[in-house]
Amino acid sequence: MRHAMWLTTCVLLLVPYASGVGGQDKGKQDQAKSLASAPKGFDAKRDGIEHGKMETVDYDSKVSGGKRKMVIYTPPGYAKTNKYPVLYLLHGIGGDHNEWPKGGAPSNIMDNLIADKKAVPMIIAMPNGRAKGGPASDRSSAEFANFEKNLLGDVIPYIESHYSVKADREHRALAGLSMGGGQSLNFGLNNLDTFAWVGGFSSAPNTKSPATLIKDHADAAKKLKLLYVACGDKDGLFKISQGVHNMLDEKKIPHVWNVIPGGHHDFKVWKNDLYQFAQLVFREPEQQKKAGKSSPQAAKGQGEGQPASTNVNNSAYPRIHSDGRLTFQLAAPNAKSVKLQGSSSIFKGPFDMQRGESGVWTLTTAPVVPGFYYYQFIVDGVTVSDPASTAYYGNFKWSSAIDVPDKRVDFYDIKDVPHGDVREHWYHSKTTGQPRRIYVYTPPGYEADPQKRYPVLYLQHGSGGDERQWSIQGRMNFILDNLIAAGKAKPMIVVMEKGYANRAGTSGGPAAKGGGKGNSALEEIFIKELIPMIDSTYRTIAKREQRAIAGLSMGAGHALQIGLSHLDTFSAIGAFSGMAGAADVRTSYGGVFANPTEFNKKCPVFYLHAGTAESPQYPNTVAFQGSLQKGGINSVFEEVQGTAHDWQTWRWAFYSFAPRLFQ
Repeated sequence: MRHAMWLTTCVLLLVPYASGVGGQDKGKQDQAKSLASAPKGFDAKRDGIEHGKMETVDYDSKVSGGKRKMVIYTPPGYAKTNKYPVLYLLHGIGGDHNEWPKGGAPSNIMDNLIADKKAVPMIIAMPNGRAKGGPASDRSSAEFANFEKNLLGDVIPYIESHYSVKADREHRALAGLSMGGGQSLNFGLNNLDTFAWVGGFSSAPNTKSPATLIKDHADAAKKLKLLYVACGDKDGLFKISQGVHNMLDEKKIPHVWNVIPGGHHDFKVWKNDLYQFAQLVFREPEQQKKAGKSSPQAAKGQGEGQPASTNVNNSAYPRIHSDGRLTFQLAAPNAKSVKLQGSSSIFKGPFDMQRGESGVWTLTTAPVVPGFYYYQFIVDGVTVSDPASTAYYGNFKWSSAIDVPDKRVDFYDIKDVPHGDVREHWYHSKTTGQPRRIYVYTPPGYEADPQKRYPVLYLQHGSGGDERQWSIQGRMNFILDNLIAAGKAKPMIVVMEKGYANRAGTSGGPAAKGGGKGNSALEEIFIKELIPMIDSTYRTIAKREQRAIAGLSMGAGHALQIGLSHLDTFSAIGAFSGMAGAADVRTSYGGVFANPTEFNKKCPVFYLHAGTAESPQYPNTVAFQGSLQKGGINSVFEEVQGTAHDWQTWRWAFYSFAPRLFQ
């Protein structure tokens, strides 16, 4: 099952983009990003909106001689009294000027984006990418390589003399698919005085080697407004794009590296790439240029948007714009450099902020996927929190955060329904010899009926977090309040325990305290101390059928280890983003899956969940689910399109998991 996120925009990354993965756990890391897939119908013709125009034109080639053909898209309302940026869009080795119009639906994609105000109105020029304009059957690599002169000497001059365009590098973009992707990288990066925006979609072997693709890395990093490299992970040409990404990462050249999970070498991927790329290009408003601020990160519409709900003291910033852009400000008049540093794989950085008058530094991002994101400022090399933001504990530290709402869903909102309580509960652990704190959710009406008893869910956080996170960042109490009020979930008690434990007389840093899925001290606490204490203190139904365990990331490992080892104690298990490594169903977890009939009887709810932008958790979970299904295990796997290893994924996971319990 796929959760539809109904995103207003699928642009996930800040521009410029510095690759690297954050996330809840500090184990394996991967630098691939997966932008949210385009929504259903993004490439279909819509009624009730204005439409652009597609036309085929003939032009004279001064470079190679003869007449050439090119397809031109002009946006809705095109008028010679206005001036437009231009995207030059190239086809693959077996195509020609008609390949994109026939297979890529560029007019529908652009009409819809422009109508939704997700893309700047632009002209798209789709030429035949061969030097001599030969047929689609002409696969000569030399013809494609030599087209660079035609592009610069014929195509661009024709467009700029026959259409009302902004004829400067800041308003020219170059992108293409397969062979055209290689051309775009080769030509675009070799002509940064001509193009400021470059995209390679599933680039072919004609792409220059990473060592020769860019002559001056510092100059490229300075001039590029966007470099977008993308490929499906099932594409046979994946290593070409990956090699380009690795070089860019090594040379610290800002870029977007978008890996499409399950993507092959086809228009399903390339249409999605056009949808993504078109939203990122030409986003700089004209007034910024007049102010001398050419960076796409400079302040955009500082009076627009709404203050974030995570702000303190009615602070005006950070602000969230209607299209998902975020604007941050920090007053640091004596600073020489201020950067924004995020911690999520889709909100990473660091990103340079722009100094304005009176020493206020500002940054406006590209649109981001709704979700909860930690961030901090780096002021002259020193990391500081935002004084305008609430502080949250995560990644083993307190830091600022911004919660970007998803306008299309309300399942984690605070609604006018009966609410449960979240209480702080301390107890002494004989295992650790130390006091321990847990957070306990009791459902609405718990105090009203002293005779009623409830099932219990034990819910664990991830590495770098603690027992507070599920009720604060995860909003599990509001999610469960809403589900109970709607009759979709049984009223239950939820216990949130700290995921770190050392036996009495031992020591270790926070990252070592229970970080492994096999932490025996934590398991002993659960079975011998925590569960008995909860059953004796709260009005629980003290039966295995009325007890469940779940967790996210590291906590998913705890849930699997403890739950699968104690099926006499738990009847339901949930693992959210928990498969950081491969698992052998035949031998893992003490061989508990060896007898599927017995397992399915004892554990009727075995639930797995991951966001499609998580790596390696998503592909590992998909593989684990496949092995479970082949082994006869009645497991359920659900995914969220476009979310990464962060709280939006886990909010969805809890929302989907809780209604399955105790039915």
